[in-house]
Amino acid sequence: MEGGERSPLLSQGAGCRALPGSSPLTSRRPGPAPREDQVWRAGAGGDPASPLPLGSSCLKYLTFLFNFVFSLLGLLALAVGLWGLAVKGPLGSGGAALPRDPMLGLALGGLAVGAVSLAGCLGALCENACLLHCFSGGLLAFLLLEAVLGALLVALWGPLQDGLEYTLRAAIAHYQDDPDLHFLIDQVQRGLQCCGASSYQDWTRNLHFNCSSPGAQACSLPASCCIRPREDGAAVSDPCGLGALGLDEEAAQRVVHLQGCGPPLRGWLRRSVQAAGVYVVAVVAVQGAELLLAAQLLRALAVRKGALQSPRTAGTGAPRERLPA
Repeated sequence: MEGGERSPLLSQGAGCRALPGSSPLTSRRPGPAPREDQVWRAGAGGDPASPLPLGSSCLKYLTFLFNFVFSLLGLLALAVGLWGLAVKGPLGSGGAALPRDPMLGLALGGLAVGAVSLAGCLGALCENACLLHCFSGGLLAFLLLEAVLGALLVALWGPLQDGLEYTLRAAIAHYQDDPDLHFLIDQVQRGLQCCGASSYQDWTRNLHFNCSSPGAQACSLPASCCIRPREDGAAVSDPCGLGALGLDEEAAQRVVHLQGCGPPLRGWLRRSVQAAGVYVVAVVAVQGAELLLAAQLLRALAVRKGALQSPRTAGTGAPRERLPA
């Protein structure tokens, strides 16, 4: 009876043994949990990403460093633009359209540069191909916009120089209407030591400085036209050129500049365009380098993704052995 009682137990124990051809699902043991950094960089399929090679890691951190610097510059430009808009007051209070406000343009440009650079920063740091594609598309858009603006500047350079004096006369007529225009004209006249567009007599086009005006500034000129501006901290609007339009040229040349701002402003623009061209070439070179770094990093991520998917495809493609009945 003892042998007969043990036989069912022996047969049951023998039946619990794992067969040599059994399915791997019955014999697989849970492996170690993936590390936190691997889970953080896991791809869309959920598999932990293996670390990049040394060369690709250098590309990754170099791309991050470039975009981190440009994101800080973009955020700084955004902050300065918003500060200027807040100091100036409500938008459109001077009657000008919003796109003509330089501070608004600075804020929008800083926002665009900061957003694209931030996408490059996060894309390189997180090894995210989608963000890197967005960053590359933003860089291409910037390069296209710069090419269009450069072509327009070359095509319209002659008409811009020809219409410079006409633009200055129109600005003089609206000198008191816009604070930004007021500040810009004063800076041009003081920096270039000139007055008016073609001569100091162009200020007769302004209703406040015209000799027929009943105001206190009649027959006067702005302080920025003076040869020796006051050094005691007086405002630019202080009428040091009081009555200068009523004087003859010999008497007026002792007080104010008689030469207009048209010819010296043309020379300044030519010199500034040459200097600005050097800066534009440098910026385009940096953008091209960033675009090349992003393309190389995307290629390294694609190679790693293919290397991770190839063992999985090979493992799932092998036929399984069926258990004997």
